[in-house]
Amino acid sequence: MEFFRVLEVKTEENEIQKRFDFHNLESMSNELFLLELINKNEAHIGSLWGEFTLQRTVIKGGLRFALLECPNALAWTITIGYDNDEGSVMIHATINRKKKNQEFIDEIDEFLDDHSELLKKSFDEKKVVTGNNKL
Repeated sequence: MEFFRVLEVKTEENEIQKRFDFHNLESMSNELFLLELINKNEAHIGSLWGEFTLQRTVIKGGLRFALLECPNALAWTITIGYDNDEGSVMIHATINRKKKNQEFIDEIDEFLDDHSELLKKSFDEKKVVTGNNKL
């Protein structure tokens, strides 16, 4: 199954890759929290579905996250829009099931809505820094 959200924000691929890591999960989701950093690409996290190893991978256009032990193989990407459109960010989530019960689908939708809201807020709060001046 696939799930999508599109954020109308102006950003670049490298901004997504630099901005979102395990040290600032709270700027990406209220439903994920860091338990232990394993290395720069993996961390043990807690979530509404339990504890998992969260993998972060730099990909063309942004980032991919995956819950490695998840029985549904939940993974999602945060990338700039189609054709390198710097006017939007796409969140694309997948699970390895054709069907799931409505409660689980609702939980994924809530996760993505929360994720979208916090990412948009993070991009909106982005400050341009030049030397010691904040604009």
